[in-house]
Amino acid sequence: MANNPSARKRARQAVNHRLHNMSLRTRLRTRVKAVVNSIHEGDKTAAEAAYKLALPCIDSAVNKKLIHANKAARHKSRLNARIKVM
Repeated sequence: MANNPSARKRARQAVNHRLHNMSLRTRLRTRVKAVVNSIHEGDKTAAEAAYKLALPCIDSAVNKKLIHANKAARHKSRLNARIKVM
């Protein structure tokens, strides 16, 4: 348990930051899943549209230090490759 005022404040901030990061991470995963689901359905135009929506979300997560840049590059590369194969 936090014993001094600054530690208490950091504990409060950690809770708020965690909630904020969780919502951003959920948005990221939802956008990526939308691309994957469109690919599974075989709808190339929907997959490309979902991919265009997912790209800024992935890049935003990198800028906010939510995910590593290499992970973002891996996601973008793999999704793009799967769309091209369609």
